Amino acid sequence: MTDILKSLEHTILARRTADPETSYVASLNAKGRAKMAEKLGEEAIEAVIAAVQNDRVAMTGEAADLLFHLMVLLADMDLSLDEVIAELAHREGLSGLQEKAARGAS
Repeated sequence: MTDILKSLEHTILARRTADPETSYVASLNAKGRAKMAEKLGEEAIEAVIAAVQNDRVAMTGEAADLLFHLMVLLADMDLSLDEVIAELAHREGLSGLQEKAARGAS
């Protein structure tokens, strides 16, 4: 399952410096991190709306958009998918409440 995400990550990294006229990733990169974060927020809101409406088809598309825009923002921050996966692995076995309490203590 993560093969497609790794492939997407490589594509995003390769297209960051492409021509913004021909690459959506490059156009986001040219607009800066604030625009990338704004797009991520828009996609998150659209995913919430699809979930509340119980629209599985829309939710599938919005979830894909959300992951894509998150990965664009991660790339801009020089964070890899492997780093995010390592953090998830670190949290594995903790209840959500335990993990949240541990973050609050640091």
